[in-house]
Amino acid sequence: MEYVTFKENGTVQEEIKKSKFICHVKRVSSEEEARDFINAIKKEHYKATHNCSAFIIGEQSDIKRTSDDGEPSGTAGVPMLGVLENHRITNSCVVVTRYFGGIKLGAGGLIRAYAGSVAQAVREIGLVEIKEQVVLGITLSYSQYQEFANFLKDHQLAEQDPMFTDQVMTTIFVDKENTSSITAALVEFYNGKVIIEDHGIREVEVPRLSQKTIGNDSFFLSHP
Repeated sequence: MEYVTFKENGTVQEEIKKSKFICHVKRVSSEEEARDFINAIKKEHYKATHNCSAFIIGEQSDIKRTSDDGEPSGTAGVPMLGVLENHRITNSCVVVTRYFGGIKLGAGGLIRAYAGSVAQAVREIGLVEIKEQVVLGITLSYSQYQEFANFLKDHQLAEQDPMFTDQVMTTIFVDKENTSSITAALVEFYNGKVIIEDHGIREVEVPRLSQKTIGNDSFFLSHP
């Protein structure tokens, strides 16, 4: 299980030619949850001119849906979805609420506005990568433990909650794909005289550096 999603739920807004665009972001795990969120925003902003939406569900982005909610076809939901796709974001729903300010933006202007609203949310709210790590329990003698810091430094790892009894029992978290290599390195480091136990899986969120535009965001934001 590894995927990218928003760091947290949130809202950003901007004004373009007197129209107010408000982007609402929510992390979701099902289509039902996404639609409930969309309906809640529509209910909250029932006086808005439009509440356009896009969402992607599934680790493999299996479910993708968009709605222009009355805007010209292809000028809102699809550009919003495009920004999510370009950042490989999934398990997320975005709704952009528009309060019309009296000045028409044209098709290109609408595409830029709706895509730009989601891109702004990416920048301001931020993204995280959801990763699975294996929890390894390690039992060492005190003499072995004196060398353990060197191993951790060499492999850019950190230990958690060491317990000191007649032996030292400590824990490290290893990215799932690195489990075999780290285990083998530990065995080699201690010449086979080490006890390593698999204590299961934990899920972690690793912050991702956001960029103003990635991939085709620039297409949507510069569309004529």
